[in-house]
Amino acid sequence: MIDIKKYYPLFDYPEGYVKLKTLNLINFDLWYFIPDEQLDIRINGLKKRFPNRQLIPFARRTDNDDIACFELGKGECVQIIHDFSSPGYEQREEYESIWMWARNAFDELIQNESYC
Repeated sequence: MIDIKKYYPLFDYPEGYVKLKTLNLINFDLWYFIPDEQLDIRINGLKKRFPNRQLIPFARRTDNDDIACFELGKGECVQIIHDFSSPGYEQREEYESIWMWARNAFDELIQNESYC
């Protein structure tokens, strides 16, 4: 895992995030966890695009510019951010935990499957 402390010394990943990574539950088709080697670029980009927020990205959506983030000071809530939008227009959704976000991501996976 990336050393997030170099960016946000007071942030600790929620246990749910660590468990999903440990179990390798990182790809929900439309959503997937951002590979560690890309997180530095994403964090630095978010700091430039949204300087009034302290966002820690962990997943991205394949069909648009939405990313799932934790935000310093907001506990275990997951923020859905429309990256590359204008500041003030980036917020899409908020989930109370990574489990609520994962449940939604899994539900979207099921809904997008084609059946006979």
